[in-house]
Formats: sequence, structure tokens, C-alpha cells
Amino acid sequence: MSGGVDSAVAAARAVEAGHDVVGVHLALSANPQAYRSGARGCCTIEDSRDARRAADVIGIPFYIWDMAEEFRADVVENFISEYAAGNTPNPCLRCNEKIKFEAVLNRGIAMGFDAVVTGHYAQLRGSAKAPTLHRAVDHGKDQSYVLAVLTPEQIRHSLFPLGDTPKEEIRKEAERRGLSVANKPDSHDICFIPSGDNAGWLRDRLGVAEGPIVDEEGNRLGTHQGAFTYTIGQRKGLGISQPSDDGRARYVLKIEPVSNTIVVGAHEALAVSTIHGEKLRMCGPTPQGVHRGFAQVRAHGAAIACTYEFVGDALTVLLDEPLHGLATGQAVVVYDEDRVVGSATVTATL
Repeated sequence: MSGGVDSAVAAARAVEAGHDVVGVHLALSANPQAYRSGARGCCTIEDSRDARRAADVIGIPFYIWDMAEEFRADVVENFISEYAAGNTPNPCLRCNEKIKFEAVLNRGIAMGFDAVVTGHYAQLRGSAKAPTLHRAVDHGKDQSYVLAVLTPEQIRHSLFPLGDTPKEEIRKEAERRGLSVANKPDSHDICFIPSGDNAGWLRDRLGVAEGPIVDEEGNRLGTHQGAFTYTIGQRKGLGISQPSDDGRARYVLKIEPVSNTIVVGAHEALAVSTIHGEKLRMCGPTPQGVHRGFAQVRAHGAAIACTYEFVGDALTVLLDEPLHGLATGQAVVVYDEDRVVGSATVTATL
């Protein structure tokens, strides 16, 4: 129970379904701030109190589990090291993989519980012994992308009670249930960077490392304060005063961590039609051969028709239409219609 409306309603629905439910709030920061700033961040003291109040209204036991050390080691430190290596990680996927559906689920099963219930917008179909993961009814709130790191065994021990309901109906239901979080804003941005200033946060931890900003021909256009503060496709805040010859905007095309160089160029140079990924996380059996489906590379990005193939521990995706601004370190998730097949970490693009 994060302290938000979704997990509160999910807990209430689990109780109504006849389950023996215990509410758990995860303390993920050793020094949590007292209050959120609007919809920024989460896991504050205020959030834990909101979760406790919701549990009281629902009538279930409530506990706070301290997972700050696991979160720091598996999510925060990974985020820093990935940016230092020139990649763009997704900490929400990492948190689901390492914390919510590994550390929490393992502890829960050890304590005699059967499943973890969350407020994620996704659906499970099929048999109880071998359920499959699917998109939510509300595609605008669908969170199957960030759940694509789950294994079949973890999916079997998970419940997503909200997947069949649009978000606006969930808020109305929370109000009917007397839950004070009914109109609480959804959190966004990275929870451990509530300021939203990712670049400043990284500079505080990795220091300032000046380096060149160059065009595709290698001509120096400016100086940056750290290659790790940039991401592929970035247009604003490049720190270049020299305009391009044709007057068009420049975008980050490449991040070279070894030479600490940022390469910029025209938007069309960002077009990607082939994606290679490794570190597979399969949500079911690995399909053999070449398949038609859909690929998604951002949590709320568009699903693009594609052809995909798994070979060993690698995935190759050929997109029907090019997309722009894909960075290594991001996750590519492949779907069979609305069923999640699996995910991989992007290692190269063409």
C-alpha cells in the first residue's frame, strides 16, 4: 500500500474477494521527507500515514516493511551506475523486478502468504496455475510495460484487481468506500528524485566532468558538465550557443562515456528501425522462431507493430515504423496482441 488511491482500492477489492489481506507499506528511504510536493515523488511519511488510514477504513492489519537498504543497493545504485555507463535505465522496472516482486514476494511466501496484490493496471488471464499477463482495460493507464520483468512464477503469485476498471471509476469507488485518498494526485517522476532534476541529482553524486559536445562530423560545438546528465533524444538544455547551418534544432544522438563526449544532430538521425536486447525476462515460455506482434519502449509509449525473434538470451525486434530517441538501457517489451510476451534491455539500435 503506497498511500495512493490505486493500492487502497486494490486492497479493498482483495478483501471483498474473500482473501485474508494484510496491508504493507514499503519504507524505501532511510530519511523520507515529510510531505510530497504535489504529484512529485512518493514513499514519504505522509504517504505511509495515508496508507495506514486506508487500511484502518478497510479493516485490515497494517505494517511498514523497511526495505531502504535493498532499494538503495538494487535500484538507486543501479540507476547511478547505468547513467555513468551512458545508458538510460528505468528505475520503476528495476523496483518491480528486485523489490516489489522479488524481495516482498519472497518474504511474503516465507511468511505463509500466497500472493502480492498491487494497484498496477494490468490483467491476468488463463488458469490459476499458469496465468498470463495482459494490458489493462484502460490503455491510458496500462502498466503492463513496467510489469514485463516478472517471471511466470512471480505472475502466478500476483494479483492485479484494478486491471478491468478505468482509472476514473477507481477514484469514484474510493470515494464511495470512504477512502480519503480518493482524489490524491498520482505520483510521477522518479520517486527518489522528488525535485524532478535528474541531471542535478546525478551531478551531486558523480561530480562535474566537463567534456565536448560535437556534431556528427566531430566539430566541437560546446562543453557539457557530464555526459551522464544527458539522454538520447534530448533537445533542451544542451548548452550550445552556435546555431546549426539550417537553423533546425539539435538532438542528442549518442553518448560516449569513455571519451565523455556528446554527439548531437538532426531529429531524423534518431530514427530507429531495429532493436537488439539482452537480459531477457520472459513472462511465459520463450516462443521459437519469428513472430509478429507489438513492441513498446516506454511506460506509456505507443505500441508499434513489429517482427520479433528470440535467439538464446537475446531479442531482435524489427519495427514496421521507425521510432525516435531510443537509448541503450531502456527496456523493450514485446506483446502478442495485448499479452505480454517478455522484455529485454536495449543494448544496440540500428
